[in-house]
Amino acid sequence: MLAADRHAAILAKLGVQRTVRVSELAESLGVSEMTIRRDIDGLDAAGALRKVHGGAASRTALSALEPGFGVNAEQRTDAKESIAATAAALIRPGMTVALTGGTTTYRLVGHLTGPLTVLTNSLPAAEKLHRTAPPGVTVLLTGGERSPSEALVGPIATATVRSLNVDLCFMGAHGVDSRAGITTPNLAEADTNRAFAEQCGRLVVLADSTKFGTVSLARIAGIDQVHCLVTDSSPEDPHYARTTDVLTPSAPPPPNPQDTP
Repeated sequence: MLAADRHAAILAKLGVQRTVRVSELAESLGVSEMTIRRDIDGLDAAGALRKVHGGAASRTALSALEPGFGVNAEQRTDAKESIAATAAALIRPGMTVALTGGTTTYRLVGHLTGPLTVLTNSLPAAEKLHRTAPPGVTVLLTGGERSPSEALVGPIATATVRSLNVDLCFMGAHGVDSRAGITTPNLAEADTNRAFAEQCGRLVVLADSTKFGTVSLARIAGIDQVHCLVTDSSPEDPHYARTTDVLTPSAPPPPNPQDTP
């Protein structure tokens, strides 16, 4: 396959989905991963896409486009499940934890055990907890207005969050960037998530590696405000490791302050 044909195929795939991985492109196009990396380097230099950790992202990722929960739920399911299982190791019995909206935080629901109090603005998470939560798990729903990501946002949701305190907040993210921080295309959701970040003892961001380098419209928090970033593959940018704990399925969890005598 000629380089021009590969470039067209890569851009066509990004026209359908927001991000694509090098391994997926190499397999579908029948070439080596090194060839795909060179293609991505060239397309990034030409401004046709953005090179991100492990793959490429559409330039439209900087816009206010917000894919719905149903669309995102079908993307990278294995990675999200491993991230959720890894994040669950941070929870201790008797904690009060918060779950923000997002398809990776939603996966965490299946790993929760009591006794535990869960504050959430995620409608899918609340519904799943209602159906499947084990004994000892108490669920608090914020109220508010529904966003495309099936999260409750706006003044009511934000006021509820600001009136409560939690030990851990597990936060989903549309974009994770070492300089721009944690971002989302939804202004109202950004405001509510900022309240979650301010009212928790520790902020834990759950994001697969395709989110690295994505910068969206509204900032939620800086990387230095994140106590732990749980992901499937450690970011290449050393700035992350200098400012926050990075936890992957293959790495041991960082010490929990509640375990200190």
